[in-house]
Amino acid sequence: MRTPSGFSLTRFPLPPGRICRALLLALSLLAPVGAHAEPVKVAEPVKVWASGAYSFSDELGGFHITGTSGTGTKEDPLIITEELNSSTPVTLTIRTTKPIQPFSTNGEFANGILYMRIEVLNNSGQAWVEFQFELQEIPNQASVFGDGLSFDQRNKTPDNIWSTAYADFDRDFEPYDRLLFKNGQIDPLKTGSFEFLITDYTPRWTFYVVQDPRIPTG
Repeated sequence: MRTPSGFSLTRFPLPPGRICRALLLALSLLAPVGAHAEPVKVAEPVKVWASGAYSFSDELGGFHITGTSGTGTKEDPLIITEELNSSTPVTLTIRTTKPIQPFSTNGEFANGILYMRIEVLNNSGQAWVEFQFELQEIPNQASVFGDGLSFDQRNKTPDNIWSTAYADFDRDFEPYDRLLFKNGQIDPLKTGSFEFLITDYTPRWTFYVVQDPRIPTG
């Protein structure tokens, strides 16, 4: 028997255990001095939260979903609890988990009508004086009227938009679908709740909600 270095063990008979140790010694001599194996980095699995006919993911980073519940009806809204660790925009990914059937009411389909409540813990260390949501069907592209996605744009006097932390809101349509909460504040380590209705009259399998906490500029 020869080792990888060419040294013959047959000329010097050894017991099996000592042969194994001799092989390990020979192999170690072939490795460069100081060489060591780099640890293998394994990506953490993405956590996906499912409720009703939809799933919710923080896969684009910058925040953490901590829970979901509800079905998305007015009586049982979808509730997403989150923690934001900075005051920079983050994006919530929403996907359908059931077949799409617009305006269905039996709960077995994604119907494009989502009553939502988002509860956000401010772990950024800064006070948020405004908070904006923006809908996108394609990441980083403004939602337009033709995509059918909006914060209930057809309703000119909505009564289902409110927040525990802000007194007023503005909606901005074309070329964006934005909902800005203002005249209030969420202090560090406090939680603010937001309720609104998302309508998608041409439902897609995936869409996005950009969440943008605002800090004082002066």
